[in-house]
Order: sequence, then structure tokens, then C-alpha cells
Amino acid sequence: MSIITTKDGARIYYKDWGQGRPVVFSHGWPLSSDSWDEQLFFLASNGLRCIAHDRRGHGRSTQTWGGNDMDTYADDLAALLDTLDVKNAILVGFSTGGGEVARYIGRHGTKRVAKAVLVGAVPPLMVKTAANPGGLPLESFDGIRAGVLADRSQFFKDLTTPFYGANRPGSKVSQGVRDAFWLAGMQCGLKPAYDCIKAFSETDLTEDLKKFDVPTLIIHGDDDQIVPIGASAHLSSKLVKDSTLKVYAGAPHGLCVTHREQFHSDLLAFVKA
Repeated sequence: MSIITTKDGARIYYKDWGQGRPVVFSHGWPLSSDSWDEQLFFLASNGLRCIAHDRRGHGRSTQTWGGNDMDTYADDLAALLDTLDVKNAILVGFSTGGGEVARYIGRHGTKRVAKAVLVGAVPPLMVKTAANPGGLPLESFDGIRAGVLADRSQFFKDLTTPFYGANRPGSKVSQGVRDAFWLAGMQCGLKPAYDCIKAFSETDLTEDLKKFDVPTLIIHGDDDQIVPIGASAHLSSKLVKDSTLKVYAGAPHGLCVTHREQFHSDLLAFVKA
């Protein structure tokens, strides 16, 4: 397996497909780099180099007890880019991965980055606070924590319903897609999965977004039941200079699957522009 080792000894698994300009993918919770396979295959088949890693605690990477926070996730991404000496990259972050990309740019700058893409991403801040009245109440995330601890297998199965909009009329998401989500979730360590809930919900990424100085594409579904668009993409598009917001009508959180052709078309056009 392709592995890098971080400064605290965590082993981070990654895929490196194709040749050409590098496109680097950061996945959502509680998934792994496998959730990007269709995008990696598509872009690599179109003359691009595609890199995707399993976040620490997820997939085939080390299930660390500590370090399951946005700062460390960003530093792990930096270690990957530095080790592979990636230059002029397009960073693509979905959901929690969008937070990882934002914190990476906030902490490490854009010396290796040419463009960024945030898809169904959690920035700037998911939890409701006095300064973020449009966020979700803390009790919502306490409920996720309780569900993960009580019966994470069933919790992940149930989560696929709002994730892919399977509770909406006309939904065509397959049972296979939902099963794949469950399988990836069960490969995530319990402690990292639990800790990551705080990371994706309570990390304020407002100042990180203000540090973006590269062209940025923000994609979000207006029927996202996991990361509501009003408290995420609409705000992020105002904070990120030189950003373009594309709203997918009727799209759920898992739009990379449900709206794959549209997403691939927009992603390829942005990467090659």
C-alpha cells in the first residue's frame, strides 16, 4: 500500500492515479478515499493526476487515539503534499474534507495550491452560536455522538437516508450505494469517528476562508439535509475572494453520487479552465 508517516507516527494511506496536473481530494465523515473513486477514475481518464488519502482514523490509515481534529487533519494533508512534492494542485474537499481544505489553506497557505473546490462543505461553522445564529443547535451533534456510541452500524445505515435524499420523492439512490457508505463507516475507528463530530461541527473556519487567495469553486445542493446550504455555502461564498457558487437544485448532501454527471462536468471544466 502507498503510505506516508506523519510526525506523530500516524500512517496515512493514499491513492495516486494517473498523470498530469494534480487534483487532491479530501473525503467526508465517516468515509474514506474510496468515496472518491468515480471522480478519480473520471479525471485520471481525462489526463489528470488524482491523489486521495484516508484521513487518520478512517479507512486504511492509523486509528489514532489523539489528533482527531481539524488542525491535525490539515497538517496530515500538508505532510502528504510535501512528501509527494505536489505543486500547482487543485484541492477538492467534500463535507468534512472541505473543512480540512480550508484549515490547510489557513495554516499552510497556497504555495502548493492553484485552485480549490468545496463540495457540500462544512465551513464556515456548522454549530449554532451567538455569532452564527443560522447554524444547527449543539444538541443535533450530541445526537450524532449518542447514535455513534449506541449502535454505530445502525446509525450509519440510517444516515444514508438523508445523506442521499432517499426520503425524497423520486429518489433513485441504490441500495448498493447505501451499503458502500455503511461499509466505509464501519472501517472508521470508533474514537476517531466520535472525535471527528466535534471537529466538523465546532471548528470555526471563518478566518481560514478569508485567507483563500486562489480561484475557488463552491458546489452545494439546495436540499442538503446534512449541511444546510444557508449556513455553509452561502456564507462561504461571501468570505472567499474570487469564488464561484454553483447551487444544484434538489441535490442532497451526497451529490457526488446522485448528481455525478453534473458534478464531473463542472469539476473538469474548473480544473482545466
